[in-house]
Amino acid sequence: MPRPALPARLRRLPAALLTLLLVPLPGCSGDKAPPSAGAPAHHTAEGFRNRDGSTIDKSQWEVWRWQLSRRDPPRPQPPLPVVAPDLQAPEPNITWIGHSTVLARLGGLAVLTDPQFSERASPVSWAGPKRVGTLPLTPAQLPHIDVVLVSHNHYDHLDEASVRALAAQPGGAPLFIVPLKLKAWFDDLGLAGLRVVELDWWQSHVERGVEFMLTPARHWSSRTPFDRQRTLWGGFAVLAPEFRLIYTGDTGYSRDFTDIRQHLAHRGSFDLALIPVGCYEPREFMRAQHVNPADAAQIHLDLGARRSVGVHWGTFEGLCDEPLDQAPRDLATARRLVGLADEAFTVLKHGETLRLQGAR
Repeated sequence: MPRPALPARLRRLPAALLTLLLVPLPGCSGDKAPPSAGAPAHHTAEGFRNRDGSTIDKSQWEVWRWQLSRRDPPRPQPPLPVVAPDLQAPEPNITWIGHSTVLARLGGLAVLTDPQFSERASPVSWAGPKRVGTLPLTPAQLPHIDVVLVSHNHYDHLDEASVRALAAQPGGAPLFIVPLKLKAWFDDLGLAGLRVVELDWWQSHVERGVEFMLTPARHWSSRTPFDRQRTLWGGFAVLAPEFRLIYTGDTGYSRDFTDIRQHLAHRGSFDLALIPVGCYEPREFMRAQHVNPADAAQIHLDLGARRSVGVHWGTFEGLCDEPLDQAPRDLATARRLVGLADEAFTVLKHGETLRLQGAR
């Protein structure tokens, strides 16, 4: 006789235990300690906090209540489409690989955001958010990557196997540009000769004529229960001579994006913004750390971007509660409410390449 299926709550116990590693809890990081004399206000004695002075903490009870009461949303039917990338498209262009991993080709460089090519976004291979659908582009199929941008250290944005594969690419490892205090993680991988540049908010690095600036966001960092807020988080402005791109990184809604627009007004408008649109339910649980499509539409307006593409959706089940195909529908509603044309803020199919046109 077949064994009876475990009740749903028991099946979720591994995920609930794992979530304690991935969701911020109070009292773990000492992040409310004041910064040392002369340090920027977002620095603390042991790490970092958001520009408004906030840290994003959830109690253990909130985490357990969410995990053990949640219902798995249905998978999209039919499945979300996967298309073949166009790696011969002329610059500038982007290809959405999935979640927040985007291949951008501009300024003569191949740039990759938040490398995550693995089956799970997790510290273990047997549990945690699982990729749904076919990976449209493996590390071995990528063109030679020049620069990798890492917005923060969560497992759905920074994956060890993916980093090792990129470091071993033919022709030499790419440059990794990361927020403050994250270089030590790369050093611990033991990859000889790997170039890693750390940046604080508003700091820049120029690579072959393209400027990469770390921009602020409202989020947090952690890879274990013992390193909450120890490394910085953020987004990236990529300023090439003929094209301006911004990737916001994971974020809750904040004034950071009007400030970014003002800070870089002398450099011209952003031609393209990559803004997260998914993983926003349950709303009260996610609000401080993840925007929903309505917030994302407002960020598009705050940045003054000519065009935006939604990322951070449709790829890993188990990260949050909305169906994987919900974000595009909610984004369409958000566009109408703020009067945006459909083409002003779109989403792509997995693997889809979007040809772009700079204004300069």
